Amino acid sequence: MKGIVFTEFLEMVEDKFSPEVADRIIEASDLSTGGAYTSVGTYHHTELIEMVGHLSNESGIEVVPLVKVFGEHLFGRFVALYPSFFVGVESCFDFLNLIEGHVHVEVRKLYPDAELPTFGTEQPDPSVLEMTYQSKRPLAPVAEGLIRGCIAYYKEDITLHAEDLSGGQNNLVKFTLTKAGA
Repeated sequence: MKGIVFTEFLEMVEDKFSPEVADRIIEASDLSTGGAYTSVGTYHHTELIEMVGHLSNESGIEVVPLVKVFGEHLFGRFVALYPSFFVGVESCFDFLNLIEGHVHVEVRKLYPDAELPTFGTEQPDPSVLEMTYQSKRPLAPVAEGLIRGCIAYYKEDITLHAEDLSGGQNNLVKFTLTKAGA
């Protein structure tokens, strides 16, 4: 998993909780890097999962809601760091339809070793988007947070429903987005 996910997670912890909490979750975790990540490095996703578990213990907030909030935070950071991905994109559905065929193509150019999840999309009608997340990693709640961040960014009235197709493994999930009034 690319280091930007780790650096942004720790930045979120520092901002929303405190630098001391970030230090404590790093110290409590068995991290190959000792908690020193670079945005372009590659690290094992289990280190992120371990830190989230320790943050849950520190904060008293369940793991899944924490990870979803992180996904929302991460979307905002992607907007700030990669504004070219959003140029000319007018809606949440438009952006989400571009992830696999455009955004991930560009990410692979920057980071050829990146192991990205796949996002299949189908639009059965103009007010409904079905998006399927598939990954080797159990990080569908991060994807849900990213989708929620996208909805908020485009200021659209969209409901989101997640259906875990992986039997609780969080690595194959179908998201259904429905625009209000549909």
